[in-house]
Amino acid sequence: MTRRLAEVARQVGVSEATVSRVLNGRPGVSAATRATVLTALDVMGYERPTQLRGDRARLVGLVLPELQNPIFPALAEIMGNALAQQGFTPVLCTRTAGGVSEAEYVELLLQQQVSGVVFAGGLFAQAEAVHTHYHHLVERKLPTVLINAAVDHLGLPQVSCDDAVAVEQAVGHLASLGHERIGLVLGPADHVPSRRKLAAFRSYARQQGLPVHDELVEHGMFSIEGGHAAAARLYPRGATAVVCASDLLALGAVRAARRQGLSVPEDVSVVGYDDSALMNCTDPPLTTTRQPIEAMGRAVVEMLVKRINGSEVAAEELLFAPELVVRGSTARH
Repeated sequence: MTRRLAEVARQVGVSEATVSRVLNGRPGVSAATRATVLTALDVMGYERPTQLRGDRARLVGLVLPELQNPIFPALAEIMGNALAQQGFTPVLCTRTAGGVSEAEYVELLLQQQVSGVVFAGGLFAQAEAVHTHYHHLVERKLPTVLINAAVDHLGLPQVSCDDAVAVEQAVGHLASLGHERIGLVLGPADHVPSRRKLAAFRSYARQQGLPVHDELVEHGMFSIEGGHAAAARLYPRGATAVVCASDLLALGAVRAARRQGLSVPEDVSVVGYDDSALMNCTDPPLTTTRQPIEAMGRAVVEMLVKRINGSEVAAEELLFAPELVVRGSTARH
């Protein structure tokens, strides 16, 4: 116990007597100091005293699918800073192959008495995935916000970039350059944002009088390798341009073109999605759709904190407009 007092006191920068007063529920400690001590206790893995376990920790779980895609650490940084300004400590939870699952992270976060959870690009966007842990959070009434389009039965607020507008911007740009055989490289077939992009592509192409070729649509995993494999199937079918559902997929599409002796953008044009870090430094610099992650991340935190503070937040989707950033990977056909 003495060791625990000393460690927490050193972490927070207060006296052991102050920590002792907080742990024993005694007066004479400001609300801010009390909250900081309890948060330190949670972060350091110590159990709260029984009489304090009913209080939620000022911790917020940020559950991300990976950190390989630069868009996710960028989002985590934005939300982490915004949460810190509101007096919360972010807890980063990243899924890895064969590692801790989303459902297991939820159980761990509930054990830590977190105040809320944010999911970005998680299983909520996959129609065929198991969604029981989301229902569990709804039942527990734990404030939760999702980033990206979700399956339609979860009853949780969402913050998304408008997939339909993104596709219209990309296809419109390529059509203006004379491309007609435009391919799509999407995520898995049950991925809701990819389904939205496909539906928007077909609708917009018909409106513009562009041909729609089912053989020019490919699905794959969200990785450079997935983009390479999908685009490698599209080029022999006559695709002169490809619109990809992420920047990593687009980089894979560029690599596939080169492996087939094609030049980007002279032979084929490639458009990405996200405008993640360093896309202006690739060869060629990538034309891509920019997600407004700064505004989206701050909106997520604002919604979450409102919910934590007891205000109602509608279980609806807040859509943000994307912006096409034209660089060197697209050219006239």
